Amino acid sequence: MARRKSIEIEGITHRSAPIPLGAKVDQLVFSSAIAGMDPASGEIPEDPVKQVELVFRNVERFMEISGGTPADIGRMTVYLQDEQYRDLVNEEWVKMFPDPESRPARHSVVKNLRMGAIVQVEIIAVLP
Repeated sequence: MARRKSIEIEGITHRSAPIPLGAKVDQLVFSSAIAGMDPASGEIPEDPVKQVELVFRNVERFMEISGGTPADIGRMTVYLQDEQYRDLVNEEWVKMFPDPESRPARHSVVKNLRMGAIVQVEIIAVLP
């Protein structure tokens, strides 16, 4: 049996690219870019608030499929299309990680994102 297992969320894809949404190796979980894609439509909504909410819902679902919870996330990298979206991310961040004594490390980068995304995240988690 392979140590590495691909992780997918139904309705969330990298289109035609042969890339899984993430991978689990033993107790370590790594994501590819997780965007604010709506799993029901397979589209990224134009509304920035909705997009950021979906990113964090997709992270929750990703961790559930991986066998964990957001509490297992050790690091999150946030990619922003523009600095103006940082406050929206911070709102969802505090909802997901309300305890300031128990939040993952985080790094944010401003870069050009594709497919209408204004935010994407990558995570590294360690399962119990």
